Amino acid sequence: MYRYLEHEADIGIEGIGISLEEAFTEGAKAMFNVMCEINTVKSKVPVKLFCSARDIETLFVEFLNELLGKAGIENMLFSKFEITIMNSRGHLELLGKAYGEKLDQNKHGIKTEVKAATYSGLRVKKRDTKYYVRCVLDI
Repeated sequence: MYRYLEHEADIGIEGIGISLEEAFTEGAKAMFNVMCEINTVKSKVPVKLFCSARDIETLFVEFLNELLGKAGIENMLFSKFEITIMNSRGHLELLGKAYGEKLDQNKHGIKTEVKAATYSGLRVKKRDTKYYVRCVLDI
């Protein structure tokens, strides 16, 4: 599950999950749904992901920006994400795959260009049994 948050000029996203990994992937889905009609993107081609950070909040922004970079380089859109977050020698690492297909303007219902995930509104928290991750996207 994901949702959008009010923001003056850009757009806030929030991913919600029963694990940090699920919350991160829901945040990624929210970001790609800002960019296109995510339900039209088939998860056919896997692309490897890796990023690291000193804290979980920064890792969320790094993850989203890694996805944006891969999407731009590969000219792809993604709709499915499999990730693992681990602690490695004092910092956090995210390994995984994003699944998608080549961008097709006629098929994917292109919406808004996302330039970057930002540190504005950045928050990662656990409430009851769910994790919530949020940030603002620069559009």
